[in-house]
Amino acid sequence: MGNRLSKIATRTGDDGSTGLGDGRRVRKDDLRIAAIGDVDELNSNLGVLLCEALPDDVRAALTAIQHDLFDLGGELCIPGHTVIAEAHLAQLDNWLAHYNATLPPLKEFILPGGSRAAALAHVCRTVCRRAERTIVALGEHETINAAPRQYVNRLSDLLFVLARVLNRSAGGSDVLWRRDRSIG
Repeated sequence: MGNRLSKIATRTGDDGSTGLGDGRRVRKDDLRIAAIGDVDELNSNLGVLLCEALPDDVRAALTAIQHDLFDLGGELCIPGHTVIAEAHLAQLDNWLAHYNATLPPLKEFILPGGSRAAALAHVCRTVCRRAERTIVALGEHETINAAPRQYVNRLSDLLFVLARVLNRSAGGSDVLWRRDRSIG
């Protein structure tokens, strides 16, 4: 990359446009830019989660996911470019199966919370779901690869499972939704 990022303030976006990786300029409210922004926000939230005390294996998985999300943003930035592949999806499926196998079955809905790390994983999950919705909307207007949509769909499931894992790692359990609670 050399000195590619040596000048951050270029002022080229002052007119409300931004550049794609293929050199085209689009409005900053373009669906493609919204999708890239949602993926970037998810990656930033994962960075906050990684500031917590985490089991080493969870930390390694989340760090790998951050790199994948950076690649996914790059794929979205260059129309027609492919970075996210079946191997990325298979890795998410492997982590999902591994971590889910360590958890008791759910008999009730759970609320975001418990430990701070678990609550942050739930925040990441909800941002991931938003990124998925934006990628789906983009796919309705432009041709995009299926893998980015599939990746964020599976990642949100993994983040839900990891929130449960993190609650147990902290010595707690899931916060269960109580249907029978009294109101008022």
